[in-house]
Amino acid sequence: MKISRRFMLLAGACAATAGLPFRPGRAWAITTLTMGDFQIDSLSDGHLELPVGPLLERVPEAERAELLKLADLPADGVMRSPLNVTLLRTPDRTILFDVGSGPDFVPTAGRLAEALAAMNVAPEDVTDVVFTHAHPDHLWGLLDEFDEPLFVNAALHMGADEFAYWTDPATVDSISEAWQSFAVGASRRLDAVANKINHFADGAEVLPGVRAVMTPGHTPGHMSFAVGTPDQGIFVTGDFVTSPMGFLQPDVGTATDSDPELAAATRKANLARLADEGWTILGYHLPEGGTGRVERQGETFRFVASD
Repeated sequence: MKISRRFMLLAGACAATAGLPFRPGRAWAITTLTMGDFQIDSLSDGHLELPVGPLLERVPEAERAELLKLADLPADGVMRSPLNVTLLRTPDRTILFDVGSGPDFVPTAGRLAEALAAMNVAPEDVTDVVFTHAHPDHLWGLLDEFDEPLFVNAALHMGADEFAYWTDPATVDSISEAWQSFAVGASRRLDAVANKINHFADGAEVLPGVRAVMTPGHTPGHMSFAVGTPDQGIFVTGDFVTSPMGFLQPDVGTATDSDPELAAATRKANLARLADEGWTILGYHLPEGGTGRVERQGETFRFVASD
């Protein structure tokens, strides 16, 4: 497997061709991996700006300063969390894993259409969209600014448990008030495309060479995906790990997890497996385009970005 990293500047002509506003100087960090007839690109949907405090709620106070230092995070500031969308191209398919935030979430995100244009991929070229879960920064890009489906020719694939959770009318009343807008937004978007969604379970071959791996806790039906094999493939993590801090303290849940204890157990078990099997990973919120490897570091782990 060949890995290369480059920075692509979105040219004004490219943006104009796609009917999109030009933002001078915007660079897309794109990591390209090739394996046989497969090409995988990490595309930027922008970023989130997250206060560090809530990420530390479940970390013992005595350990916080050292953890922040190791993870290179500001103690009382804002963490810039990348949004890395995986684009997989085969001879007969153009596949996205998640679709970014769309126009209605936060102003620093929702740039996937521009990133695709920089790669000369139009939304109608996408044959399949495979979802890890239904949080806004992964799902809301499904509809455009007019609430019309953006990927009109794509078959959609989502784990059965995840789909059932977010389309259940009881969900909005069973979660905290802070997350209710997530439930309303997910339900509205999934209802709009319900007849196009294929449901699958843990271990399913969702598409040729793409196997579903249940990684619950961040959301009830969260899925990751093993593409190919450890030595000739990539593991699309989704959000079972959401920052370098998750490698350093994998057994501590975060405020963004629906079930922090289950999420911590999932994170620790899967980081161990990925390290031992030698997978290249692509993490949605990890730095340097999200591609790299998991390495053991005593009883914990670290993320090593691809060169």
